[in-house]
Amino acid sequence: MSELGIVVVKLSSLLTGVIEVYIWIVIISSLLSFVNPDPYNPIVQFLHRITNPAYSFVRKLMRTNYNGLDLAPLVIIIGLQVVIILMSYIFNTFAKLI
Repeated sequence: MSELGIVVVKLSSLLTGVIEVYIWIVIISSLLSFVNPDPYNPIVQFLHRITNPAYSFVRKLMRTNYNGLDLAPLVIIIGLQVVIILMSYIFNTFAKLI
């Protein structure tokens, strides 16, 4: 594998790591919604600022509220897992071609 191929694989690993961190942020944010935390807490505000745009996007595309249970975090997590799989395949294939 050439040096450019190694760079492509490292870039893929970096992007995968960033997406996995965001998945954990979504999980933490959705778990916090069950305990009704203090809305003035800076960590809670940060989590809401980071996750609400993704939740809003998914809620515009489909109905996610079923009997009071919001499934938007689940849709986001599944979508991001699909992105990780596709991105890894594309980057690894590209790295082998170089």
